[in-house]
Order: sequence, then C-alpha cells, then structure tokens
Amino acid sequence: MHKTAYVLLLLTTFFWGGNAVAGKLAIGHVSPMLLTAGRWGIALLVLCIIGWPRLVADWPKVRQHAVYLMALGAVGFSVFNIALYSAVVYTSAINVSIEQAGIPMLIFIGNFLLFRLHASWAQITGFLVSLVGVALTASHGNPARLLALDVNVGDMLMIGAVIGYAGYTIALRFKPDIHWQSLMIALTAGAFVASVPFALVEAQAGASIMPDTMGWAVILYTVIFPSILAQIFYVRAVELIGANRAGLFVNLVPVFGTLLSVVVVSEAFHTYHAIALALVLGGIWLAETSGRKAAARQA
Repeated sequence: MHKTAYVLLLLTTFFWGGNAVAGKLAIGHVSPMLLTAGRWGIALLVLCIIGWPRLVADWPKVRQHAVYLMALGAVGFSVFNIALYSAVVYTSAINVSIEQAGIPMLIFIGNFLLFRLHASWAQITGFLVSLVGVALTASHGNPARLLALDVNVGDMLMIGAVIGYAGYTIALRFKPDIHWQSLMIALTAGAFVASVPFALVEAQAGASIMPDTMGWAVILYTVIFPSILAQIFYVRAVELIGANRAGLFVNLVPVFGTLLSVVVVSEAFHTYHAIALALVLGGIWLAETSGRKAAARQA
C-alpha cells in the first residue's frame, strides 16, 4: 500500500514543482488571476466530460456537502495558486518551491491541536529540520532578516499560501465517501467559482494580460498536470497513508521545483539553496521513516 502511495506522491510533487516554474514562465504572457481562472475553468470542463455519470450517481452526497466541498476547492486549489502565481512576480521560483516545505509542519501542528494526533520525536525533529530550511530560503540565506521582518513580498505571499494548503490537507479527512471523479469535480468547481472574482478585479484594475501562445501553453500544462493528475494522486495518497505521512512528501516539491527552475528558467542557484534542500531532504527522510515504522507497529 505504501509503495503505491509513494509513487503517486512522487508524481504529484514533480507536477507541483513544475507549477512554480509555470507561474514564472507565465509572467508577461498571462496575468496571475486570469491564469488561475482559466486553469480551473478548463479543468472543470475536462473533469465533467470524464466523470459526469459518477457525479450524477453521487449527487445526493455531493449536494449534502456542497458548501464544504466548494470551500475546500476554493482554499486548496484557487487561493493557493493565486498566491503562488502572484508570489513568483516578486521572488524566485526556487524560493516559492522551497517554502512549500512548510506545509507538513503546519499539518502536524493542526492535527495535534484539532484531533490530538501525536507525532513521534523523530517526526517532530524531521519537520523542525525542514522548517530551518524553509526559514533559510525565505530569508535569502540571512535568517536575521526574519527577526527584522525583512521578507520579500513574494515570500510572504507564499508563506500565507502554505498555511491555507495545510488547512486544506487536514480538512480532507472529512470529505464525503464519494468517487474521486465526483470529488474532483466538486473541488474544481469551488476553485473556479472562487477564482472568477479575482479575475474580475484584476480586469477592473487594468492588470489583465490575455494569454498568447506561451500563456496558453502554461495554462494547458497547469490544467493537465498540477490541476487534474496531481490532485487526484494526492487525494488517493492521503487515503492510503494518511495526511501526516502524505503531507511530508510535499517537501519534495522544493527538490523538483529547484531543479526545474535552474534548467527551464535558468534561475541562479545559491549556496543557501543547497543547504536548505539538504535540510528538507533530511527532514522528510527522518520523519517518513519514523511514520512508516509507527504505522507498521499499529497494523
């Protein structure tokens, strides 16, 4: 079971790593709010074509939990990506990628405060090690900047985004027992509805950039990989090994995002990035190894 979850999570984090790079490539080719609305609008259409019979069969449960599902999609899908695409305007795709490693720490804290789900000392140590890597990245290699609250606007936006996504991951435990196709349609509908007001405000402010060829390429990438495939894989992985363990793999987003940022958009790779990545990888290995052993003992 855990091997299947690992494969799904590796693919998920690779696609999400590419999402940060896609946001960087979109600059000047399609505006952030329009990119988000276009992404979820097209994804919703595709998912409806694929899963409409399932949605019809699950409709009584979907209708019963409609507000909850729409809110999940709004926060986890739409708000998160609006913040991400806006963040890369001000900071690097490498920074945005590495900062997403803060999500598992918040999942641990949220699960403990809300549900008293305890983590082992090894897991706690693991996410603290990862947190040091996130702090190093957000401060651009100078942690003293955090004490002075001297943090880039883009980095602050991304930190807000990871708080929202951690909440989304924790809340997935309460999703109704419906087919994944119905679930994705409902979540994506929530994301699209939530993104439209942002796109309208952007247009009213005269900041909209209609997609050109590159813009459409970015939109299609985000629709197929980070929007549809990655979200389906992530939801399934949470079902297989739980939110605490699945959330740890989000720490691989910095690895893939950094590599893709250097290769695709030729961003500068600094020493503090290397140190941060080492901390992130060490943290995920320590915490996941402990989590897997604990799950085996309880089986």
